[in-house]
Amino acid sequence: MKLTREGLKEKEAWRAKGYRIPEYDLEKVVKDTKENPYWLHFGAGNIFKAFQANVVQNLLNEGILDRGIIAVGNAESIEKVSRPHDELNILMTLKADGTMEKTVVGSVVESCILDAENIPEYERLKEIFVKDSLQMISFTITEKAYSLVDAEGEFLPAVAEDLENGPEKPKSYMGKVAALLYHRYKNGEKPLAVVSMDNCSHNGDILHNTINTFSVKWAELGVVEQGFVNYINDRNKITFPWSMIDKITPRPHESIEHILKEDEVEGVEPIITARKTYIAPYVNAEESEYLVIEDAFPNGRPPLEKGGIMFTERGTVDKVETMKVCTCLNPLHTTLAVYGCLLNYERICDEMKDPQMKRLVERVGYDEGLPVVIHPGILEPKEFIDRVLNIRIPNPFMPDTPQRIATDTSQKVGIRFGGTIRAYMDNPNLDVAELKMIPLVLAGWLRYLMGVDDKGNKMELSPDPLLESLQPYFATIKLGDVDFVEAKLKQLLESETIFGVNLYEAGIAKLVVEYFKELAAGPGAVRATLIKYV
Repeated sequence: MKLTREGLKEKEAWRAKGYRIPEYDLEKVVKDTKENPYWLHFGAGNIFKAFQANVVQNLLNEGILDRGIIAVGNAESIEKVSRPHDELNILMTLKADGTMEKTVVGSVVESCILDAENIPEYERLKEIFVKDSLQMISFTITEKAYSLVDAEGEFLPAVAEDLENGPEKPKSYMGKVAALLYHRYKNGEKPLAVVSMDNCSHNGDILHNTINTFSVKWAELGVVEQGFVNYINDRNKITFPWSMIDKITPRPHESIEHILKEDEVEGVEPIITARKTYIAPYVNAEESEYLVIEDAFPNGRPPLEKGGIMFTERGTVDKVETMKVCTCLNPLHTTLAVYGCLLNYERICDEMKDPQMKRLVERVGYDEGLPVVIHPGILEPKEFIDRVLNIRIPNPFMPDTPQRIATDTSQKVGIRFGGTIRAYMDNPNLDVAELKMIPLVLAGWLRYLMGVDDKGNKMELSPDPLLESLQPYFATIKLGDVDFVEAKLKQLLESETIFGVNLYEAGIAKLVVEYFKELAAGPGAVRATLIKYV
């Protein structure tokens, strides 16, 4: 069976193998979407394919929607995976009881490459951006893509170049998005919702600040009209809604590839990209999913609430997002990631069988995180974390790895732990000195950055945009030689850019240093430290 629009015409063959396939007129949906797009999504990776695209697929099947989504990505993923399969994708939903749902998702009808140097591709994006029908653009591009600066607070080279050169041929990711928004402004100041769906605290504000940086600088240089700044900051025309998303979607796993091959689905082999990521025409994901979005859409929006997406006001999104990103899931994942790498675990689920690791994430979540969670009303915090720790993370059928989750940790620690530390600092009824496990996690990440596992063997670090600037801090630190560690790490521990707070001002830097010394005391010290404190 071929994963193409032509191949899907063999409906009974797909259904005989247990696949749910699109029940709508795919060709008509493709045509209507291209003519009148309403949703353009940047970053068509695993979570998008498993969640948003599937929600739209279900609504198309039910006749609630009549158009799909247009996706934007990098050239490699689009040319090697998306277009060869006519934008189709297979979703394998892995349930904790061992059952599996197999779905061919056809709601993504077109893919575009984000490259201002590629004239045909960029012109198509500009064409989409001026459409009256376009209601929202959204993003799942990970936290790092919103950052304009490096660890020292200096503009990244491509960003600096774009800020100086204006919107004509931008090179940075966000420079391109800002330039496309300027094109929409120039063609009638049409309204639009610009929606981050990434795991960032107050993600809408982060995205707004990024785009606004470009608009203000360009206006100062006179390369765009001052009205563009007003446009970006007028909520009647452009909004940057806050959102909270939650669904675990590991990289494509060989066990799923094997099932697909047994089902005689052709050409599904994963591809390792130039950036050492895995892409494939299928995605494996857990069943649980949550997406809560601030209901601020100046050009209207599709009825996605009928597909399970929750729309509410900003304050509620803030509470849900803080609950999840800063307490009930993401910090626990990062904890398992850094220590899982150090202890040579290959699957996150297996760490939950480790008494020290299980107790560590329980204490980070229940003991230190929940006290600062404000009940959001639409989700119960303790029930959420119960499900995370007892069902979702331990799911043995979810082939997720510590190494994948450790990707881009420098962009995560400030969000996932800094907010909790700050909440303790700001609450007169709480004492930062009560925090013992979060400092242990931060120390674990520093120990991870040494690039040596707990056995003393060299360990490959996961991709991270700040690795090059972070590793010099550890160049002269060796296992068993921890003299003058604080002096070597002091500047890093003071970095609010990294940790969300200055750890010295928070009063926990010295505890982090002491933990780090114990973790780096020699082979086996990581396990010994966990046993001692957890």
